[in-house]
Amino acid sequence: MPHFSNSVKLKYVKLGYQYLVNHILTLTLIPVMAGVLIEVLRLGPAGIVSLWNSLHFDLVHILCSCFFIIFVATVYFMSKPRSIYLVDYACYKPPVTCRVPFATFMEHSRLNLSNNPKSVEFQMRILERSGLGEETCLPPAIHYIPPTPTMEAARGEAEIVIFSAMDSLFKKTGLKPKDVDILIVNCSLFSPTPSLSAMVINKYKLRSNIKSFNLSGMGCSAGLISIDLARDLLQVHPNSNAVVVSTEIITPNYYQGKERAMLLPNCLFRMGGAAILLSNRRSERRRAKYRLVHVVRTHKGADDKAYRCVFEEEDKEGNVGISLSKDLMAIAGEALKSNITTIGPLVLPASEQLLFLLTLIGRKIFNPKWKPYIPDFKQAFEHFCIHAGGRAVIDELQKNLQLSAEHVEASRMTLHRFGNTSSSSLWYEMSYIEAKGRMKKGDRVWQIAFGSGFKCNSAVWKCNRTIKTPKDGPWADCIQGYPAHIPEVVKL
Repeated sequence: MPHFSNSVKLKYVKLGYQYLVNHILTLTLIPVMAGVLIEVLRLGPAGIVSLWNSLHFDLVHILCSCFFIIFVATVYFMSKPRSIYLVDYACYKPPVTCRVPFATFMEHSRLNLSNNPKSVEFQMRILERSGLGEETCLPPAIHYIPPTPTMEAARGEAEIVIFSAMDSLFKKTGLKPKDVDILIVNCSLFSPTPSLSAMVINKYKLRSNIKSFNLSGMGCSAGLISIDLARDLLQVHPNSNAVVVSTEIITPNYYQGKERAMLLPNCLFRMGGAAILLSNRRSERRRAKYRLVHVVRTHKGADDKAYRCVFEEEDKEGNVGISLSKDLMAIAGEALKSNITTIGPLVLPASEQLLFLLTLIGRKIFNPKWKPYIPDFKQAFEHFCIHAGGRAVIDELQKNLQLSAEHVEASRMTLHRFGNTSSSSLWYEMSYIEAKGRMKKGDRVWQIAFGSGFKCNSAVWKCNRTIKTPKDGPWADCIQGYPAHIPEVVKL
């Protein structure tokens, strides 16, 4: 009981401190304004009239003051960044014919790696602890024994994923293809000629003066890089719509060798994609779901270990695959630390910033062994969308940011239901929160993604309106079964 009592007291002390620091300006101005009002009332009507008459107004002074006010207001509104709205988005839901249960995956592994039982056992151990469920999907070409990763099959996967997401987006928003001013497509490992953005332009007969971009080789964080690029373009092109397509094409990148570091992505990556409509049109403000507040990008490519921790290369037998370094989590932690250092002052309340500053000064001046203060980001955000790169990624961020199980629920359930869909995973997580009916007007969302290079990127969104539980979307037919219990190890 004493321990409980002390914890309750500390809780209320912390709440009182946060309220005091976060509202210090208001709490200071109210007594000053009250004092001025009392003094004015003491003068009485005659005193107020006498004070007014003592003021001398000149026509030139009035005109100059008005001109100055108009000038300042014009400069302010002209230099103010345009608001960028997320009107809506759509996620691709693979058909059940692409489903890969654990038993199917392991049977194919045994047949494809019949001469290497240790690699089969390694994949089984990874799958048991991966956090993936039985409903994740792989493209048709990977279902063959052996897999047939042809260019035709890869294009087929790209078409079904991207076109399905685009069709759904056009249907949800009522947007016509001719109204798209900017198109950005990001796919890290599949970069054909003509590009995927050209494929979209050809399919939907988009305008000849459209500003199109195709981003490749930028890893799982490329989705937020695309959002950042779209934001910059919308700042200089008024009254425009931008469509961002984020996906990863699995077909040509399924590793068929024996190297363990390259077999790991086979166990985690699955089909997925998302299409997002951004706009700077004021007419879209009412119906838009979110407003973009911040994008912060961190790149650790100057460090050799960070640069090579996610690396596409050939194994000894000439098979191309993605090699994941053992230092990946440590490098991701360093990248996250740098990103947090930048985004913290932009989003954290004054109380958290002051505590962080005081701790930093204390460590520098008094005792370097003091434990560094980790800001409470729960004070800044209501929802967290952590890239569903794997169970270890989510566990590490939950621990470092001191998040509750509910805060990382969207990430864990997305990994369980859809697997690691690379850059599009953040949108499946956002869709999960909406499907649960938790997104309210004014809520702030923090999207965090990691990618090769090595990069850590963040985006902050503010909910523009309370979002009703959608009747369609990737979670429509299964949301009632979530959150699901995910055991530490699933015995296969």
